[in-house]
Amino acid sequence: MRTVLNILNFVLGGFATTLGWLLATILSVVLVITLPLTRSCWEITKLSLIPWGNEAVHVDELNPDSKNTLMNAGGTVLNILWFVLFGWWLCVMHIVAGITQCITIIGIPVGIANFKIAAIAIWPVGRRVVSVEVARAAREANARRRFP
Repeated sequence: MRTVLNILNFVLGGFATTLGWLLATILSVVLVITLPLTRSCWEITKLSLIPWGNEAVHVDELNPDSKNTLMNAGGTVLNILWFVLFGWWLCVMHIVAGITQCITIIGIPVGIANFKIAAIAIWPVGRRVVSVEVARAAREANARRRFP
């Protein structure tokens, strides 16, 4: 089922949104000041291409033992820079693609996936794309750690 939905996403606009993320990735490499954004941009490019079966998870959820206040503050600064340069137009692109896909009945699940990626497009620094199973296992481990 994931494969069918990923193919449907690609045909119904996922190709265009992935090209937008690739453009943002290339621009973040070319503009030296945005070089730290490249990893996050590349991670979300993968999610835009194959949204079904993958999930964007914050690195603090994947490895809670390595939380660092200084790195989180730096990530916030990078996210603000990201929003100004790339985030707003990538978010709008995913919202437009999602609305367009939801107009067709067959594209509703793919449109909903685009709305989720639109939220990630605003604040992507510190997120990693992992399989749904890895994300679920990390959340369960964090819940067990917090609530013994």
